[in-house]
Amino acid sequence: MTKLYRAGILGTGSCLPERRLTNAELENIVETSDEWIIKRTGIRERRIIDNDTPLFKLAASAAEKAIQDAGIPREEIGLIIGATLTPDYLSPTLACLVQKELNLSGVPAFDLNAACTGFVYALNVAQQFIENGTYKYILVVAAESLSRVTDYQDRKTCVLFGDGAGAAVVGRVEDATGIMCFTTGAYGELGHNLTIPCLYATEEDLQKRNEGKKQVIWMDGSEVFAFAARIMADATLKVVSDAQLSMGDIDYIFPHQANARILQNAVKRLQFPIEKVYSNLERTGNISAASIPVCLDEASRAGLLKKGDRIVLVAFGGGLTYGALLLHWSK
Repeated sequence: MTKLYRAGILGTGSCLPERRLTNAELENIVETSDEWIIKRTGIRERRIIDNDTPLFKLAASAAEKAIQDAGIPREEIGLIIGATLTPDYLSPTLACLVQKELNLSGVPAFDLNAACTGFVYALNVAQQFIENGTYKYILVVAAESLSRVTDYQDRKTCVLFGDGAGAAVVGRVEDATGIMCFTTGAYGELGHNLTIPCLYATEEDLQKRNEGKKQVIWMDGSEVFAFAARIMADATLKVVSDAQLSMGDIDYIFPHQANARILQNAVKRLQFPIEKVYSNLERTGNISAASIPVCLDEASRAGLLKKGDRIVLVAFGGGLTYGALLLHWSK
């Protein structure tokens, strides 16, 4: 199909729970230490959603802020895409619940689940609809309540994950800005290395988890680490090369906030300055699909990004999935 328009990010928003779970608190829950957690992950605290707060409330708050930041009437939103692996309900979807909160009755809404790569996948989907002229403005909202699928007796995973929501309004932009190149992919044959059972679990799934803990995260950390460090660098290089640029032309990289050692390893492979890699991992932990949009919103509101900046968004996640986008900042 002929490309009629270019798609770019017009506004961003985010919402993090107020409650902070520090490493010191985790020391009282599971056998671990602040020193071990920081050395292994780079995380000092993570945000945790209240038990009586539904995830869609965080998502709707982030979405409201993104629409305000874009400076458009909410009624002009033509589509809502939710990205999450921890929705409040299997049905209705996160996107439908956000639609209800925003009083956008009738606007099409659906979720996609690419785990931590979800925001990049969702941007890629939104990009197609904008470029072919189907919609003028699309709301992409990524939200996670990973604390609700975390076993706090599993020290290998409980130190990693937090909760939060980030959103972006995607719309038509000038030819000189917007999404330039993308790459996405998945390796289902590696999916067994990071799992969260839902309505079905094998005997092997159950044996990997503590008794009575079926629907919680289990991860083979070493396998995921090896995949992540390689694929984040490879995906970044691909979109940069496809845009006929070099790493020296890139102003910022916004990676998925999974683990400080993964980020350091990927940056080393790219021979890219670490100070140009945005990270809030120390304060938020891994919030899966919400990681990148929260980082983008923080950087945008802090004035770190200027129109025309070349930035790469890159992520990996359960599935195993990966994705990267290179865009010229449109705001």
